[in-house]
Amino acid sequence: METKKPFTILGLTVWQIMTYFLVYSVIGYIIETLFGLFTLGVIESRQSFLYGPFCGIYGVGATFMIVGMQKFPKTNFWLFIGGFVLGSVTEYLISFISEKFAGITWWDYSYLPLNINGRVCLLYSIFWGVLAIYLMKYFNPRLDSCIDWVKIRIPENTFNAIILAVFIFVFVEFIATAFAIQAFLVRIEEENNLNVPNKEARVELYEKIYGNERLANFIYKFWGDKKMIKTFPNLKIEDSEGNTIFINELLPNIKPYYFKFGREEIKESE
Repeated sequence: METKKPFTILGLTVWQIMTYFLVYSVIGYIIETLFGLFTLGVIESRQSFLYGPFCGIYGVGATFMIVGMQKFPKTNFWLFIGGFVLGSVTEYLISFISEKFAGITWWDYSYLPLNINGRVCLLYSIFWGVLAIYLMKYFNPRLDSCIDWVKIRIPENTFNAIILAVFIFVFVEFIATAFAIQAFLVRIEEENNLNVPNKEARVELYEKIYGNERLANFIYKFWGDKKMIKTFPNLKIEDSEGNTIFINELLPNIKPYYFKFGREEIKESE
C-alpha cells in the first residue's frame, strides 16, 4: 500500500513550518533581551505576546525567508537578495498591519536614511540579507538536525502534538494580546485626554469596552497598567499633530523594566 505523502509548501511540511516559527520566536526573544541588556543596561520584556518567551516578528521573518528561499540558488548573492527582499516585505507588512488594525507602532526608522514610511530602511534590509545567508547555509540546517535528533527520541506523533498545542496557544495569545493592547491604549488615551486621530471612534471604543462591567473588571485584574507596561515597555502612540507619545512616560510610577544595572533600585507601583 502506497504511503500518502504529507502536504508540503515548497517542499516543507506544515509541521516544519510551525516548528520554525516557534523556535525562531523564542530565539528572537533571547536576542532582543540581550540587545536591551547590552545597549540600555536593562532587563526588560521583549516579548510580542502577553505570556511566554515569544518574539513573533523573528518567528514570522525567519519562517517566511526559509519557506520563500527554498527554491533560491544557495549562493551568497541570491540568498542575500532573497533575504533583503523577503525580510523587508515581512517587516513592512507587520508594521503596517500593527499600526492600521491595532494602532501600535512597534518601531520607527524615520530617523534613518533611505527609509520607506519609517517601516523599513536600507540598513536593516541589508541586515536581513546578511542574516539570510547565515540562516540558510549554517543555522537552519543545524536546527533541522536538532529536530531530527529529538524526533528519534520521542514519537513523531507526540512531537507534532506538542508543536500543535504550543502553536494554538500562541495563536490564542495573539488574539488576546491584540485586544488587551487595544483596550489599554484607549484607556490611556481617555484617562489622559490625548488628542489622537479618530478621536470619536476611540472614545466610542473605550465606552464599549469599559461600559461592560464584567469585561472591565477582567481587564483591570489581568491586564492592568503594571502588567501592560511591564510586558510592553516600549509601547507608543502618535497624536493628531504627529507627536510620538511613549506610554511609560504617562505612568512614571511604574518602571518599564525588571532590573536596571548601575542605577537606583527599582521601586514599583503596586
